[in-house]
Amino acid sequence: MSKVSNNKKKPSPEQREALLSALKARFEKNKHRHTGLEWTKVQAKLEADAEKLWSLHEMERTGGEPDVVGYDKKTGEYIFFDCSAESPKERRSVCYDREALESRKEHPPENNAIDMAAAMGIELLTEEQYRQLQQLGNFDMKTSSWVKTPPDIRKLGGALFADFRYGKVFVYHNGAQSYYAARGFRGSLRV
Repeated sequence: MSKVSNNKKKPSPEQREALLSALKARFEKNKHRHTGLEWTKVQAKLEADAEKLWSLHEMERTGGEPDVVGYDKKTGEYIFFDCSAESPKERRSVCYDREALESRKEHPPENNAIDMAAAMGIELLTEEQYRQLQQLGNFDMKTSSWVKTPPDIRKLGGALFADFRYGKVFVYHNGAQSYYAARGFRGSLRV
């Protein structure tokens, strides 16, 4: 797992301003993803939590194009998903988790999805969240994304990934140690 400095995770003032500007522009351009939500309220939540802002910066930096996709009335949290058209470019060619990475005898990838997500402070999308994302547009038409795998499947050595082909969402299985140039992962974050 990549180490992050022991300093609190927070973007620099320049990164913060650039990120908030990008998030606002994306929010306003894609209102269908968050009908009835107001940017000023989202921004206030973001400005109050530097660590979550840092996680969003990491999502943006790695090509995820995070956007608000919902609001949890029970917790008062806004829900962000990676909304890039294809699986985030800087998060591809990774196997599923540390155990899978360590099991590779030849040609191991540089990293794995679970550790990368943890280092960024985000969670992999679940299968249900992935299907929710696909209701907002067509994503992963040329790539695929690892999704959070149930423990019983992972225990047997497998992991799940999903994509969008032929007008449908497909969820598949693969050995968790596999990795491909066109497979990455999408994340979620609650703020």
